[in-house]
Amino acid sequence: MNRKLLITIHMYLAAFFTPAVLLVAISGGLYLAGVKGDVEQKTIFSSSDIAINSKSASLHADVAALLSRAGVKSYSFEYVKIRGTDLYTRPTSSDYYIIKTSSDGVEVIFAQPNLQSRLMELHKGHGPPTFKTFQKLFAVALTFIICSGLWLGISNARLRRSALLTATAGALVFALLLI
Repeated sequence: MNRKLLITIHMYLAAFFTPAVLLVAISGGLYLAGVKGDVEQKTIFSSSDIAINSKSASLHADVAALLSRAGVKSYSFEYVKIRGTDLYTRPTSSDYYIIKTSSDGVEVIFAQPNLQSRLMELHKGHGPPTFKTFQKLFAVALTFIICSGLWLGISNARLRRSALLTATAGALVFALLLI
């Protein structure tokens, strides 16, 4: 691959994936700064005569039936995440439901995340299947963008020294932070 083509591919991929880089950087930075987002929750249904077995092979269908009984219409979910005795419909990057189970029955809670919480869920890979596919492509593209940028710097005689020194300094800082 000639240098001009590599620069062109590098530039187009970098420009195309800029929004994804910003999503990861901003949502992750805010999260680390303590801005984790909020999820507004509202109980919409409870029953003492219903039990859900989280180990059931038909858990997805059982949760869908419970949501229907709770009056939830036109809602689809990818899968159910089990956390202790609570069940979460996924993806959680948009409105979702929490089913709290106990020996007293079940409680269905409507959960509505705010923007930061939605972005953080996308950052964590808890988005819809098409977004997960996009994230996989993004990971491959970002790896290419970083490696091609480094290669372009190293292969240019005027930039070689500064590119190697900067890459070495970055690797040393990263290694020291891991220790």
